[in-house]
Amino acid sequence: MSLPSSAQIKVCNDTKNLVGVAVGYRNQGRWITEGWWRIPSNLCESVIEGDLTSRYYYLYSEDAVTNQKWDGPILMCISSRQFKINGLQDCYARGYEKIGFFEVDTGDQTFWRVRLTDRINLNRKK
Repeated sequence: MSLPSSAQIKVCNDTKNLVGVAVGYRNQGRWITEGWWRIPSNLCESVIEGDLTSRYYYLYSEDAVTNQKWDGPILMCISSRQFKINGLQDCYARGYEKIGFFEVDTGDQTFWRVRLTDRINLNRKK
């Protein structure tokens, strides 16, 4: 297996069902949330490509069949449709939902892989 040629964060779906993934991050001091990446069973998808501009990224995912969620305590805005949202404030007033994301600490790595299984498994690859 060859190493990746560029910086990125990949999410791998190791479940039996389609999952939807949303990502949150800071860009030039502003919070941004984006979604949805639809990742079929046993496939990986890049959710952040290019230079990792932050050490921390935030993910939320849900199983399209069982409604299993991979979430956390960091509240961010999302939409039920494809979205790119600037800011974390006033989610409901702006017509969005608010949901908890989990934190991914990439350290100083340029490539990071998150595997969605029955339990969250954060694996970094050099």
